[in-house]
Amino acid sequence: MENKRKALGKGLEQLFNSEPMDFSTMEKDIVQHAKDSDIVLIPVDEIRSNPYQPREYFDKQALEELADSIKIHGVIEPIIVKKSIKGYELVAGERRTKASKLAGIATVPAIVKDFSDQEMMDIALLENIQREDLTPIEIAEGFKRYIERTGYTQEEIAEKFGKSRSYITNLLGLLTLPKSVRNLINQGKLSTSHARVLSKLQDQKLILTLSDKIIAEEMSVRELERFASSENIDKKKPIVRANVKSAKQAALENLLRDLIGTKVTISKNKITIPYDSEPDLLRILDILNIETEGE
Repeated sequence: MENKRKALGKGLEQLFNSEPMDFSTMEKDIVQHAKDSDIVLIPVDEIRSNPYQPREYFDKQALEELADSIKIHGVIEPIIVKKSIKGYELVAGERRTKASKLAGIATVPAIVKDFSDQEMMDIALLENIQREDLTPIEIAEGFKRYIERTGYTQEEIAEKFGKSRSYITNLLGLLTLPKSVRNLINQGKLSTSHARVLSKLQDQKLILTLSDKIIAEEMSVRELERFASSENIDKKKPIVRANVKSAKQAALENLLRDLIGTKVTISKNKITIPYDSEPDLLRILDILNIETEGE
């Protein structure tokens, strides 16, 4: 396991062994330390998005402009990919890849690296958070999926990605808004600040009414806050989380997490190790020296 980690390169060492993580530094280090022989041309048609990529919206005009540039100059900086069963999965360079397809380019320069499923999740979410390519709803959905797949707490997520606990809590709160309101946020018609105030309200019908009023009357955030602060308006009660985990239990969980590379939970005389795919399960079994049938 240690030899594999060293083989991944300086950029990954810094990304996965430091707090908070920095995607730009990782990508820059991987490209700068790549030898000419490390950069290969791979078919664009064999590249697919990171399966953990939360990003859904791309600026069409910006992609077309990048495609025009690629037609003239080519792809200057190589993308970073992981070899998969069929083709490659993107690690960095989503916009360059999509623009290359628009430009009709058959192959793109790439650096092929080996990443675990956990690392692919980290990278997908981290890239978009730090580059601000996602809408607040997409970021919130990315965090929600990450928590569901890893079992991390909001505090651990905040520390891992260099955010405050309140930032994570407020983001996840946006997912409680009605779908039509979430769509308005994705479309940029409703600001994050407005949405955060609305997410504190209990009455879903009132939220819908207020969202229409914000757009139609250009209601400011301050005006909305004054309205929402009224005693007649029902607010959601904050969730109080009791910290019942002992220091010893937390330390043991951290030791197992470092060993296995995924969040491990110890509770009620039981150890829970989540995995998100068959390859990830085989990776964990290999670390625990458990042989499967047929090996």
